[in-house]
Amino acid sequence: VQLQASGGGLVQAGGSLRLSCTASGRLLSSTVMNWFRQAPGKEREFVSAVRWRGSRSYYADSVKGRFTILRDNAENTIYLQMSSLKPEDSAVYYCAAGPTMDALDAFSWGRGTLVTVSS
Repeated sequence: VQLQASGGGLVQAGGSLRLSCTASGRLLSSTVMNWFRQAPGKEREFVSAVRWRGSRSYYADSVKGRFTILRDNAENTIYLQMSSLKPEDSAVYYCAAGPTMDALDAFSWGRGTLVTVSS
């Protein structure tokens, strides 16, 4: 399975962006689709996740209430709708597929997409 992420860009604080991650190939229903991010000089961190077939979604506390993870199984795509963006949200965002929300378990990563939030 290959993942293709897109949608990053430059936005002012308080603005919105939507990231996309499209999978080529078949995903098991139990696969967890994740978003991670890494800011310069910082560790990679978990942002959000959803099972490929499932309703429950998960969020880091830092983005809860501002970010929404969406899934379109017909298009083999997940989205990360980001609202009320803050400068501290600036990072390279990666989508990843794996059996869990742990980045170390991921079997496929998309190329990162850069999000820059200006103050």
